[in-house]
Amino acid sequence: MTAVLQPPMIDPVVTAEAPAIAEARTGPALIKASIAFEGEQRGRTWLLFLSTLCVYGMFLAAVFFAEWWPAKVLAACLAGLVIVRIFIFYHDALHGAIFRKSRVGQWCMSAIGIHVLAVRSVWKETHDYHHQHNAQIATASIGSYPVLTTQQYRRATPAQRRAYRMARHPLTMAAGLLTVFMLGMVGSAFRRSPGRHWMGPVALVLQLGAFIALGVTLGWLNAVCMLLIPAVVAMAAGSYLFYAQHNFPSVQLHRRRDWNYVQAALTSSSLFEMGPVMHWLTGNIGFHHVHHLNHRIPFYRLKEAMRAMPELQAAGRTSWRIRDVRACLAQAIWDPDLGRMRTWKEARALVRDNPQASEVAA
Repeated sequence: MTAVLQPPMIDPVVTAEAPAIAEARTGPALIKASIAFEGEQRGRTWLLFLSTLCVYGMFLAAVFFAEWWPAKVLAACLAGLVIVRIFIFYHDALHGAIFRKSRVGQWCMSAIGIHVLAVRSVWKETHDYHHQHNAQIATASIGSYPVLTTQQYRRATPAQRRAYRMARHPLTMAAGLLTVFMLGMVGSAFRRSPGRHWMGPVALVLQLGAFIALGVTLGWLNAVCMLLIPAVVAMAAGSYLFYAQHNFPSVQLHRRRDWNYVQAALTSSSLFEMGPVMHWLTGNIGFHHVHHLNHRIPFYRLKEAMRAMPELQAAGRTSWRIRDVRACLAQAIWDPDLGRMRTWKEARALVRDNPQASEVAA
């Protein structure tokens, strides 16, 4: 990624030794210790939010003023990456981590939800469920990417396997604007509950109207580079980030009877290692296990919490390195007997060795 941005206050992944404690805390004790980092610094929240909007506006202005079309496309891609950070403000606000008592801040967040096609009613419904049931085998697919067990995959029909593969396919993530947001956040949610999620289609119409208005007034190339390309880049990056945060080689899933919240946070949510620019662009969401431990910690305090709590140092890790991306994308189905995810190669071998099992749908 380019290093054109000079982000404030965020460094690379923690490398300094965390302070030692007499005995590792678990369960409620660990959650209680994390409460110290919940406090929102309201001035800092607004400073970071407004400065982020300024960076976003700078790239949109670059799109408008650039005369060479490749420069417009580059600025559009960078604007898309900044949208990922803008989304994190929205994400944290709906968790109650920031803008808790700010009516203006909440209005701004609602506007962001419309802009990214993830309106409040839909995001709260699916994402809150995901946090409350993170890594439970029976419900891991709700609010996240679908996960089948080895038994379910063996029993699935060929058509069901193809649909499952497509749901977890890299192209589905790359087309996140269409697949995850337009079809999922808008279409599926509206079909499920039109009365509750009517704002999703409204957001889609507003986005289409904005695109047409920009095309007519500023030209279609500017419209594509100011709205469409940033949205495609942001949704693709966000779709993969969310996938990799819960589908990495050392991830652990649990039966409901064996599940507990803290264990799921620490073993089923990754630490995504990035450089300072990417940590800035992704709003520190790479410290995802800390976020799942306590979602009321503002994104700008996640690293601080991790540094102060030794129990958070051993999370499963991934990164933007090609080998780590390939390893995450290779994760296919959960094997309860082995206690790990099997790869697509292993999944195909399971079906090849048990062809009769596909007669019954999962």
